[in-house]
Amino acid sequence: MIKCVILDDELLAISYLKLLCEQIENVEVVKAFNDPKIFLSEIENLDCNLCVLDIEMPGMTGLQVAELISDSKKIIFTTAYKEYAAEAFDLNVVDYVRKPIKKERLIQAFEKAADLLNNSQKKEFIEWNTNIGKSTIFTEQIAYIKTSEIDSRDKDIILKDGTTLVLKNLNFKSLLEMLPSKDFAQVNKKEIIALSSVKVLSTNEIITTISTESDQFLKLHIGDTYKNSLMEMFGK
Repeated sequence: MIKCVILDDELLAISYLKLLCEQIENVEVVKAFNDPKIFLSEIENLDCNLCVLDIEMPGMTGLQVAELISDSKKIIFTTAYKEYAAEAFDLNVVDYVRKPIKKERLIQAFEKAADLLNNSQKKEFIEWNTNIGKSTIFTEQIAYIKTSEIDSRDKDIILKDGTTLVLKNLNFKSLLEMLPSKDFAQVNKKEIIALSSVKVLSTNEIITTISTESDQFLKLHIGDTYKNSLMEMFGK
């Protein structure tokens, strides 16, 4: 669900934009502002994940406002002027929509925002009950995941520093849905690997960067069911 906040100094522009948003599925307008200073004083306390900002405003431009917003908020710029495009994208915004705004073009911008929001949520962390209680695990720290030998309903998660946590009562399907798909792959029925931990990929085997107790590198057998998807991830 996209929860957006609108900032535009023109009340007619706000009304028109709200009307368009109401016609788009999975988009909710949380609040609208026509004053950048009031917007900045309230934005961090609002339950929203996207800001739609006009660029040309008296006192403070949308570009200046964007620089002061938390990175957790995605940004779409709206403007009647094309000369701001390069500067806008330097701020790593979702999209730059020219006025007069058309519904189809706004839908495209929201779809981009939704993709980025979904990916960023998956990229950052997963939350689950572990052997040390409810835990937040940052996905970039995960090296390898395997089915627990003690209880197959549990999953052992090995971090890059060698720490092991046990995810309680979690199947691979649900776990993979939490992880960023471009960064992790299931290798066989019992193992998932972070692509950053892959050293060598062959037809039937992966050699990882993970050290074993015998000072060797962990090797994983590639199950027949998972070969094609793994090869596609590596452009094979």
